[in-house]
Amino acid sequence: MTTPFDITKETYTRFEFARDGKILTASIVSDHPVNGVDAAMHEEFGRVFSELQRDSESDIIILTAKGRAFCAGGDFDWFDEQIANPAKFRDIAWEAKRIVSSILEMEKPIICRLNGAAGGLGATIALLCDIIIADEKALIGDPHVKVGLVAGDGGALIWPQLIGYAKAKELLMTGDMLKASEAKELGLINYAVPTEELDAKVAELVGKLQGNPRWAVRWTKTVVNIPLRALAAQMMDAAIGWESVSNIHDDRKEAVAAFREKRKPNLTGE
Repeated sequence: MTTPFDITKETYTRFEFARDGKILTASIVSDHPVNGVDAAMHEEFGRVFSELQRDSESDIIILTAKGRAFCAGGDFDWFDEQIANPAKFRDIAWEAKRIVSSILEMEKPIICRLNGAAGGLGATIALLCDIIIADEKALIGDPHVKVGLVAGDGGALIWPQLIGYAKAKELLMTGDMLKASEAKELGLINYAVPTEELDAKVAELVGKLQGNPRWAVRWTKTVVNIPLRALAAQMMDAAIGWESVSNIHDDRKEAVAAFREKRKPNLTGE
């Protein structure tokens, strides 16, 4: 059963919602300067897509963010908590899997309006969307390895499917960030446009989708996502498991400390 989604829902502190006819825009918001993922945001990512799928008043979802970034990955205070108490990492495993599966299970088209930097989980969420339109000034990448983690929360799943295994492994193992224009050239995203043209390009794609029969669009997306959903079912338990293991290593702690202190990490291989 579908019902209208209450866009003023008080249970969300990391999202703001707005309607324009059958278009529902979900905007990431936080006090963090680059919308870093904390426990509250992670929990909300784990349920928002399922709720938006059940919304009876929308046909298309636009995912974007307020501020100068889209979502630059994990918040470092949260990282410190996970390092000090690995149980905190273990406890979000189901939630992490649900983020990926709920995006892939959504029938409604999701357009990512990538207004700024997307890193780590932020990049994964952007890339799991159906059409990604980026500000040409935006950067995108998955630097999990730079903070001592396995790229287990969906990066290892989606990057190879979009750009092939060779380039995906290079980028995931180096943690390098890409300019939006580079990402577009690789086929990682659909469009990279000047800032002042971002909204117009999103509106153009919305119009094209709305110009086609709703159920044909939804179920075409659903069919295309079947192999991705199957791959997620095969990979995510192991991916999250290995990421959890990497969280307890000495080099993880040192990588986070070095990043905070803006210095080269003193890695030991442990």
